[in-house]
Amino acid sequence: MFKWALIFAVIALVAAVFGFGGIAGAAGGIAKILFFVGLAFVALFLILGVFAGKKIAG
Repeated sequence: MFKWALIFAVIALVAAVFGFGGIAGAAGGIAKILFFVGLAFVALFLILGVFAGKKIAG
């Protein structure tokens, strides 16, 4: 997820430099959504890992 967020952020920056405001805004919005979805997955898997570790440890 973070890889795609970074790719869209770079696309947004390049599009903004060349004056394509609409494309830059759309790519920036997609990058922001992908970043927060990836962050949610990290938090979810961290919580699941903690609970699984406690259950395995006894």
